[in-house]
Amino acid sequence: MRKNSIKNIRINSEVQRELSSIIRNQVKDPRISSLVSVTSVAVAPDLKTCKAYISVLGDDSQAADTLAGLKSAEGFIRSQLARNLNLRNTPEIRFLWDQSIAYGVEMTRKIEELIREEDGQEAGGKDEAD
Repeated sequence: MRKNSIKNIRINSEVQRELSSIIRNQVKDPRISSLVSVTSVAVAPDLKTCKAYISVLGDDSQAADTLAGLKSAEGFIRSQLARNLNLRNTPEIRFLWDQSIAYGVEMTRKIEELIREEDGQEAGGKDEAD
């Protein structure tokens, strides 16, 4: 099975949907933030391993606590995943912090700041010419 095959894409989306549901409804660890989302999932073609990218709304300490809580609940989450999905192998899950949303927000803020500075310089230049 190729990495980007239709079957692999379908498995990734099913695992992502189930992980989101399990984390939201069944995991009761107080370290896990209520504002956590599974942004993407990459299941290996042999179905042995899975990388789950997690995004947490909040600061870095909340994200670290959430990841620690998810890592401690890995066994439970994997057993629930095996119960809910009919796969030949239930993948071993590795939770990773997805910083792409925070990075995108930061880049947008910097671009807007540069645009404001540029508009301020143009307005200043026009006043001096008149």
